[in-house]
Amino acid sequence: MARPPHARERVLDAYEVILIDEGERAATLDATARAADVSKGGLLYHFASKDDLVAGLIQRLDDQLEADVTAMNTAPEGVVAYYLRTSVINDNPLEHPLDRCFIAVTRLAQGGDESAAEALRRVRARWADTIRPHVRDEAALALVMLVSDGLYFNNALDAGNLGGPVPRGHELDALIALVQTSSAPSEATGSAAAV
Repeated sequence: MARPPHARERVLDAYEVILIDEGERAATLDATARAADVSKGGLLYHFASKDDLVAGLIQRLDDQLEADVTAMNTAPEGVVAYYLRTSVINDNPLEHPLDRCFIAVTRLAQGGDESAAEALRRVRARWADTIRPHVRDEAALALVMLVSDGLYFNNALDAGNLGGPVPRGHELDALIALVQTSSAPSEATGSAAAV
């Protein structure tokens, strides 16, 4: 008898939560099955090993990344503004599927999983490749990426009530405008940046 398709997603959801809340060592197959409310056999039906579970989580991250890149490319405000604005989350970042999966994969990488570390490098490279045609050069790309990193980091501090400086509203709009002005391709280099 085939398992319901949503059981696989429940297992991945449970695995994410354990990784985020308790770390890589606590995220065993048994703990994941319990948290997903499936039998260990049910978990093994979808993921035959811990490596398969890790691969499933990384595939989820890749899928969410592609959805994010699509949203970036179609954002009315533009790629750079979208990327920076989505680095600041106004509510709980764990409610956002991409952020939750990103944090869970980060926990795996911190635990020494090379496939997770490689997945995170791919995510960053994919975002950089998406932004690159919309900035004047590699220094401008680094500016956009590093401002985004700082916003994301300070947002995490703010979420923990540590008071990280996170611009919001008009302050965020002004920061985005400044970064866009500083990184935008000039008329002379615009076509070269798009190559």
